[in-house]
Parts: sequence; C-alpha cells; structure tokens
Amino acid sequence: MQKLNSIWQTPTQDSFLSQADILTQLIDEAEAVVVGIGAGMSAATGFTYVGKRFTDTFPDFIEKYRFFDMLQASLFEFEDWQEYWAFQSRFCLLNYFDQPVGQAYVDLKQMLADKNYHVITTNADNAFYAAEYDMDKVFRIQGEYGLWQCTEHCHQQTYQNEALIREMAEKQSDMKVPADLVPYCPECGAPLEVNKRTEEKGMVEDGHFHEQKERYEQFLEENKDKKVLYLEIGVGHTTPQFIKHPFWKMTEENEKALFVTMNQKQYFIPHAIRPQTIQLDNDIAEIFQEAANK
Repeated sequence: MQKLNSIWQTPTQDSFLSQADILTQLIDEAEAVVVGIGAGMSAATGFTYVGKRFTDTFPDFIEKYRFFDMLQASLFEFEDWQEYWAFQSRFCLLNYFDQPVGQAYVDLKQMLADKNYHVITTNADNAFYAAEYDMDKVFRIQGEYGLWQCTEHCHQQTYQNEALIREMAEKQSDMKVPADLVPYCPECGAPLEVNKRTEEKGMVEDGHFHEQKERYEQFLEENKDKKVLYLEIGVGHTTPQFIKHPFWKMTEENEKALFVTMNQKQYFIPHAIRPQTIQLDNDIAEIFQEAANK
C-alpha cells in the first residue's frame, strides 16, 4: 500500500488510497479514537430492521398493524401488556439474546486492537457483547434490549430474565403471552418494559449506566487536546444529540482533531469543521473487511 507521510493535515481522498487505506492510516496516526456507532453499523453487518428479517419474525403483527419496519413496531403502543410482550419477546431474542456475531464489529475491533479508543453507541442490540469487545470501553447511551425497567421509572434499577423472555416467545398465542408471564416492578407494581430511552420519559439509568458514562467522559477529558479521531459510523439524524452534535463540537474545539463520518447518505457538515472532516461513503462492512485483511 502506498502511504502518504501524513493525511492528517490534508484530509483528502487521494486517488491512490482506497477508503479502507484512508481509514487505516488515520487510525494509525491518531493518539486517541472516539468511535460513535449508530444503526447504520448494525444494518451494514446484516442486522436490519426491515426486509426478510422483519417479515419472517412478525408476519402476524405486520398483518394486523401494517408496520413497515421493526423500529416503528418496537415503539408502538400495543393494546395491552400481553400483546406488548408477545412482540418484545420475539424482538429481544432476534436483536439481543440470539443475535449472531456481526463481522463488521469483529473487523473494527481488530483495527482498534492496539489503539487508545472508546466507543459510544446508540444501538441497544448485543453486537459488542457478541464480538467480545472490552465492555469497559463501550458506552451504551440508549439502553439495552436485554434489560427491563419500570414503566413508571419509580427507581433507577434494571432487570434481566432471559429464561422468561424465551418462555414468552414459546407460549404466546394469538399475539399475546399468558397473563401470568407479564413482568411487574418489584417496587411499585407497575408493568416492566424494555430498557430504552423515549422522548417523553427518558430512560432508567442504573448504576452500571453511570459507570459507563463516567468512563466515557473521563476518556474524553483525558484526550481532548490530543490528535483525536472522532469516527462516526452509521449515525443518522434520529438522535443527533448523543453522537453527531458532540463530535462536531469537540472537533471544532480541537484544531488537531479530525471528524470522519462513514455513511452512504450525505449529511450536513458544519462549515467550521469542514477542513477537519473526511466523509467515507462506501459500504461500511466492505471498508472494514478490506482494512482488516490488509
């Protein structure tokens, strides 16, 4: 591979460097890498919320409610808690407990293996667990599909019961789980729900969540003046306040930083950081596969 002496000061996509080459060299040159991962990363590795994966698992819910994707369906207000858990038990198995290893996550982990890095993700699936990341380096800001929280947020504690999820999926009929399988909060008696953030109520943030948050914020503080690569992967505009906007701000505040966005969609880049920005628009999984195989 032909390399430039440095592409950090001149972030352009030269004709003799592939996007995998550019990304590899930028990671090599960085003193710290902050990785922000959104839904596009999981989609690139096959964990989509549309298509056969969706239609094979939820044909009855699609027929009844005319859902067009799994994310829309997961946020729907079902007619009762038995129906809610009939859907969510299948959803949690598909996107958490039984979700296989994603190769793009494995390839990225290999690229970061010897680097000073930290990850923040808005994804709530099990991709980082399955790929065996060091979970002390991952901040899951939007919760986890495998955890439960009180619907009333009466206390900051999450719960997990994989065996009950599997029992719900096995014993449901007519799009409802048996009434005695619906889980309730041990503190206030309200129904439990999947641990994820909503615009109206936010999210239960337990002690483990705050440990993740503290480690991430400490990493940002310790590295804020270094040669930082803010690497945004598959992040859209659904919740830009968690990854996209902070990455823009931190890049602008550090003249040695670069913002690299990996997305096949073109999103607005603030004028102030365009000289510090590289956009990689090839397929995410293909870029990582090529880079990991070099």
